[in-house]
Amino acid sequence: MTQPVATSDVTSEEDCSTRQRILRLIVEEGPVSAVQLATDLELTPAGVRRHVGVMLAAGEIAEHHSPVPGRAQRGRPARRYVATARGQASLTSAYSDLAAEALAFVGRLGGEEAVREFARQRVLEMHSHHGDAIARASDVSERLGVLAERLSDDGFAASVRPLPGGRAVQLCQGHCPVQAVAARFPQLCEAEAQLFSDLLGVHVQRLSTLASGGHVCTTHVPLATVPVPTEPAATTEGTR
Repeated sequence: MTQPVATSDVTSEEDCSTRQRILRLIVEEGPVSAVQLATDLELTPAGVRRHVGVMLAAGEIAEHHSPVPGRAQRGRPARRYVATARGQASLTSAYSDLAAEALAFVGRLGGEEAVREFARQRVLEMHSHHGDAIARASDVSERLGVLAERLSDDGFAASVRPLPGGRAVQLCQGHCPVQAVAARFPQLCEAEAQLFSDLLGVHVQRLSTLASGGHVCTTHVPLATVPVPTEPAATTEGTR
């Protein structure tokens, strides 16, 4: 007797793979519509909507109702989706809990200053890894493009989004490999924002973080060259 082919198992595996692709794109581009997901992933809109329904029910994504900066709003707004904490967790390193416990141990031994020093050392390593490539860029916009590309290579799913008026942009990080650790130790986010200011040569402002409950890490970056606030302090020191 011929055994039936277990097509359900194959379909289930294919569905899981497709949903991972959809989730990763939502992390990188969200808020994003089903139509855009279908276009970017070369899938049918109906197929994407089916997967989106499953992911909504699983709590991996959620509808996002706020206007998207830089995108015109005409007629009835399309439903757009962002990744939830559960969805983010499925893409987060399995070593997050261990890293958080290790950093907590550092804090118990050396206090908050030891944690800050750890964050500073991590930033110095990132600076040495990316600094030369970014420094070769000619202006803030070009430096920001290189930074976003390097951050994406490191797993942060970074993108640059324009703002009305053209005087500033937003650097968005849709994924954070150290999100669980940063939720317990915000010093990591503070040090990262300072790193962005140093690399770009302008004073940036962190608007939201995944670690604090946002659906994306958002950093406001002015395109005009404004000195980072550390320079006046150095000048004052030199005149004493």
